[in-house]
Amino acid sequence: MKLMGKNWFMFVAMSLGTELAVMSATPVPDGREAGHPCVVTTPSEKSATLKLIEEQDWARKVVEALRQNVDKYAERGEDYLSSRLYMNWKTQAKDVYIRGEWFSHVGEEKAPVPTVMFSGARAAATAYARPGIEERLPYADETQGVYMKNRNLPGQPLEWVRPEKVGTQIESGNIDIMRHARDAAYLWWLTGEEKYGRMAAKVLDTYLQGIYYRDLPRDLNHGHQQTLVGMTSFEVIHEGIVPLLTECYDFLYTYMERHYADCMPVYAGALKKMADVIVRNGVPHNNWNIIQARFIFAIALVLDENEAYEDGKGREYYFDVVAQDSTLRQWGLKTLADYGFDAGTGIWNECPGYSCNVVNDYTDFVLLFDKYLGRDLTREIPVIEKAVAATPQYCFPNRKIVGFGDTHPGPLRTSYFGSMVKNARRYGKRRQEERFTAMLRCFEPDFAAAQDRPRSGGNLMNLYPQEDLTIDTTIAAGDIETYVSPTFYVPKVSWLVQRNGMDAGRSLMYSLNGSEGNHQHANGLSVEFYGKGLTLGPDAGIGQSLYSGLDYLEYYSQFPSHNTVCVDGISSYPVMKSNHGFKLLHSYPRPSTAEERNLASENYFRGVCYTETYFREPESQADQTRLLSIVDTDGGGYYVDIFRSRKHEGGDKMHDYFYHNLGQTMSVTAVDGSPLDFAPSEELSFAGAHLYAYSYIYDQQMVRTDKDIRADFTVRPDAGGDDIRMTMWQQGMPGRKIFRALSPETEGLSRDNTMPYKIKGQPTLTYVARQTGEAWTRPFVSVFEPSVSSEGNSVSRVDFVRPEGADDAAGIEVTLKDGRKDFILSATSCDKETGWGKMKARASYACLREKDGTPVRLLLGHGLLFLSEGIEVRSSEPVDVSMERKGGVWYYTASRPCEIKCGGKTKKVKATDCPVKW
Repeated sequence: MKLMGKNWFMFVAMSLGTELAVMSATPVPDGREAGHPCVVTTPSEKSATLKLIEEQDWARKVVEALRQNVDKYAERGEDYLSSRLYMNWKTQAKDVYIRGEWFSHVGEEKAPVPTVMFSGARAAATAYARPGIEERLPYADETQGVYMKNRNLPGQPLEWVRPEKVGTQIESGNIDIMRHARDAAYLWWLTGEEKYGRMAAKVLDTYLQGIYYRDLPRDLNHGHQQTLVGMTSFEVIHEGIVPLLTECYDFLYTYMERHYADCMPVYAGALKKMADVIVRNGVPHNNWNIIQARFIFAIALVLDENEAYEDGKGREYYFDVVAQDSTLRQWGLKTLADYGFDAGTGIWNECPGYSCNVVNDYTDFVLLFDKYLGRDLTREIPVIEKAVAATPQYCFPNRKIVGFGDTHPGPLRTSYFGSMVKNARRYGKRRQEERFTAMLRCFEPDFAAAQDRPRSGGNLMNLYPQEDLTIDTTIAAGDIETYVSPTFYVPKVSWLVQRNGMDAGRSLMYSLNGSEGNHQHANGLSVEFYGKGLTLGPDAGIGQSLYSGLDYLEYYSQFPSHNTVCVDGISSYPVMKSNHGFKLLHSYPRPSTAEERNLASENYFRGVCYTETYFREPESQADQTRLLSIVDTDGGGYYVDIFRSRKHEGGDKMHDYFYHNLGQTMSVTAVDGSPLDFAPSEELSFAGAHLYAYSYIYDQQMVRTDKDIRADFTVRPDAGGDDIRMTMWQQGMPGRKIFRALSPETEGLSRDNTMPYKIKGQPTLTYVARQTGEAWTRPFVSVFEPSVSSEGNSVSRVDFVRPEGADDAAGIEVTLKDGRKDFILSATSCDKETGWGKMKARASYACLREKDGTPVRLLLGHGLLFLSEGIEVRSSEPVDVSMERKGGVWYYTASRPCEIKCGGKTKKVKATDCPVKW
């Protein structure tokens, strides 16, 4: 007989950290043990568990801790725990009424038994905290409210308070009691001691009968909330008591049959009612659906077969609902995957934090299908493998994920790599095992050692851990550069990245996002810039109360909190589920998956990359384009950012360029270092019929100037060492105002304890350039370079020029400290020849590097013509051409046939992605 750790799979229920067991196949596969318990363990495995406890000191300590946690209540009587559940003890209310996201009142009709209290509010934020179990009043009179601690008063005194003021404390309080009841139920099953069975049974009986005889809450607003509520929570995805409830029921099944036989149909009916509500309510087209599926699985696993119930709804029925029988608000796994995953890239259509969770949930179901159905879900839904392999694309060079939308950035999770290894072994897929073992070892170099850590503490699941994975150490760790693309674009979520490497201290990467999919913000063309180990130009995050707080509604989800351009102070559109993506106009290299082209590939030119995107801002009806480029500087590099914006029908009042940077200090001067005459201002404000978000920007200093600007943003690590700096050079324009200010903390990064300074509570350095009138012929033209104090900048000088031939063209001359010089040109089309000095082009983008006055590198982006001393390119259709001189020899790539003149020779060349010797 194998121990549980070798033949059992469990997964963790979201939001509350409780362990959720899984459902068996329908029909039950041959060899699966019938009876109860069947969730955490089985009757035949009891002897192995007892032996484990006898032989292993750590296992014995787990059980001892469980006993200590449970005995303190069991010794006080079998009713002690159950009497402290949050129930409608006095009213025995059958009906519950809510008003939107808050509890309203209970009805007058009485149920035959006390019923379960419904939650106070959808949001968790509250000034009240539930008391410990020992402080709760038994059979508390709910007509007085709920007895809670007031955290706003000295000593946090207990007082009666209306339920709608206590957030989610009611549901979490019942979860706390059910956890103890589950542990008591387990101890009864393991030891046979009656005191544990009696206490757990009282809790289970009280709670399940209280569910069975109470109706689903009714929304007096007749609004959207009616389609989201569960039996205990305002959101069906927060029915966090379900895993504990089913485990408690499973351990106590034979006890309840013996002592509560007449109530067994009621208990099954209560569980089925909870499942039916989860199927009926919720959201089918995003992460909610798969969380709902977790709870339905948990309930289904402890039910009997369909024929055991008059309505024919048993284990098989609920499994089919999750697996294949799509309903209005509960889609089958295949239907959900077809809707949510981008078929070309494998990326899920939500922000990165939620996307990675969904990918992990799908791989959990891969293991469920492996174990209980004997089916390979990755064959039935092939995009799962692609989705897992695509998740490294979210990584900045420090291996932390990008932060757009409702994301808290942090290290890339790796659990789904291990799940794919398990699946590969189950079905003998060696290539898949090698692929995901290499990925796992790349991101978790110490994975094998971590598996050997001893388990301790009074957590039941320490005795029944997830199935161990011993990786094949003959498979080497993968190279992260093979898992990411130089240009990666996902239309389904309106997101793209470009990167020039994955060296945490040297490489650059930007992440550009629109607003397509779920958990998105109103942000237009919003960018994050990475440099020197940090996301120096970050997305602001979610808000202090996630997406339910006023700060989220007014600031964190709106344009001014992002690195973008807001038009006339009004740019906005619906957040959360949004349908406002950008259009990718041009790029080099072309977007690719890592399989098609990655950083280790030979099929692209590495020195310069760029993208140009277009967005129609719906509120102001403005046309916006953003050209972003990374230019290498031998071991580092800089960013080019050219943002054009104008209202489609004219009448532009102003265009505000927002940039937020990490750090504690910011200096803004003229580009030559001379001071600017800043003065206090309140101009960035709601006054003038602008967005509320402007009012969150404070300590404003403003200057009117048409001078070119230099801004330095500095991070001073708390532990000392090198300062980390982002330097921005920006072209001045007539009619421009420059603001230096502070904004609320970068909440998205506030949970990251590896940051070099404390983000929580630290204002965000904010730079705003306001262009009066249009910003199309007077675009925001900027260069950004990250650096550390011990090395300084690679860029010694930035000059901005106005090219001839097109009034909307932009020109930049960047001089490096070693004397090399980059000439950069951007235009809105390739219809007109434009340029300055010795460089002319008809192109969206051109970047020429000279050394000692001689060309050594060129990128022509979406161009028909390029002319300079020593290099000419001509094409009948727009072409991307890259050229670089190495060891005295020129190499080139071309996206289509064209004519190139170099070194006195003219050639008609064929299209090639791989550099070819001239």
